[in-house]
Amino acid sequence: MAETIGFLQPRPAVIARRREIAADLADLLPAGCLISDERGLKPFETDAFIAYRRMPLLVALPETTEQVAAVLKYCSRYNIPVVPRGAGTSLSGGAIPQEDAVVIGLSKMSRILDVDFFNRTATVQAGVTNLNISEAVSADGFFYAPDPSSQLACTIGGNIGMNSGGAHCLKYGVTTNNLLGVKMVLFDGTIVDIGGKALDAAGYDLLGLICGSEGQLGIVTEATVRLIAKPEGARPVLFGFASSEAAGACVADVIGSGIVPVAIEFMDKPAIEICEAFAHAGYPLDVEALLIVEVEGSEAEMDAMLVSIIEVARRHGVTTIKESQSALEAALIWKGRKSAFGATGRIADYICMDGTVPLSQLSHVLRRTGEIVASYGLRVANVFHAGDGNMHPLILYNINDPEDAARAESAGNDILKLCVDAGGCLTGEHGVGIEKRDLMLHQFTQTDLDQQMAARAAFDPQWILNPSKVFPLEGRPAA
Repeated sequence: MAETIGFLQPRPAVIARRREIAADLADLLPAGCLISDERGLKPFETDAFIAYRRMPLLVALPETTEQVAAVLKYCSRYNIPVVPRGAGTSLSGGAIPQEDAVVIGLSKMSRILDVDFFNRTATVQAGVTNLNISEAVSADGFFYAPDPSSQLACTIGGNIGMNSGGAHCLKYGVTTNNLLGVKMVLFDGTIVDIGGKALDAAGYDLLGLICGSEGQLGIVTEATVRLIAKPEGARPVLFGFASSEAAGACVADVIGSGIVPVAIEFMDKPAIEICEAFAHAGYPLDVEALLIVEVEGSEAEMDAMLVSIIEVARRHGVTTIKESQSALEAALIWKGRKSAFGATGRIADYICMDGTVPLSQLSHVLRRTGEIVASYGLRVANVFHAGDGNMHPLILYNINDPEDAARAESAGNDILKLCVDAGGCLTGEHGVGIEKRDLMLHQFTQTDLDQQMAARAAFDPQWILNPSKVFPLEGRPAA
């Protein structure tokens, strides 16, 4: 499996100058901010998409925007590929380097620079973790809304690169809906400021282009994000169903009826069992599918919304309804959901898919997903953001068995094609990376891709920024 996805051919001339490049970059960075030995480089050869590995040429760990600019200016001058890296939690291979690439890691840029409660914004360096923002403003009654499952580790720079979401994206949106401004370094070292504290910046919506661009337009070093006032209260409720199809249909009808909870999360029976064994969250084990529905507001508002949701759930044969009775129970419910990927990793290797489908197609896609995986002789656990149709089938396999791994990859490709054919798209929040790169032509025509690549080339005409990602290797313009 590790060789089925190609990378651009490394440039021998760059690799031959490795020692010289290392010496030059060391002069641009403080002591201890350049990694050049094999042992030190080893942790950077992959990210959370562990099926693929490439040892980078070097790793730079700048501490300031100016140092990022100096490294990019140097790499641009000598046509050296650059791969930006946050915490390495990418599930699509977005931070996997190639052998002639310099990885620019932003882990040392981890300061919260400004909190402005009057304008409800925070300005942070790109290496700040997602959860740290909410922790920094919690005592003042605010939080940062996007909450990917990896929020304890993942960084804002990576969230911007992949347009990350999370369980509460149904009400509050994903990263692009909560991003107001960035400081970004272009391929040639030019530093630009885009957006700011205002809710709407003048001119073209470049933020909309940058957010989700997977580090191919520039390296974001600072971000200004929205802060939101905490709700008066929040209450997660568990709904159990006799089938995944019934749970999927319930989700579609809840949203179709105009009800917008803060979150609707889905688990099928394998996922329920895996997460319950890990978190002991009190999930019912006698159901085939589970919805975690969270409502928020005053007690009266939550009660009224739950009455409507329960009415819809009963029309779909709900068998279990369990409301959290305390802050501890609520925390356990979310611990189970947010531990799903790690808990699954305890029992098997897996590929986590990231297709998104219209809510009306949830039941159909869930049924076909099970059929597809079974046809390859594999197992699947489904856990995902049902409210916005962002599906995360976890395909279980043995990474040490090349045939098993190849079957898992083929099953994943078929599921992503199914999502597109159902009217959805290849990715909701994990990005394209290398995982879905060669499937882009299933969703887009070559003309579509040519237009996207033209926009990319306007920012990076040399194609040195994350060059092996997003676009199929064939058919792209020469650098």
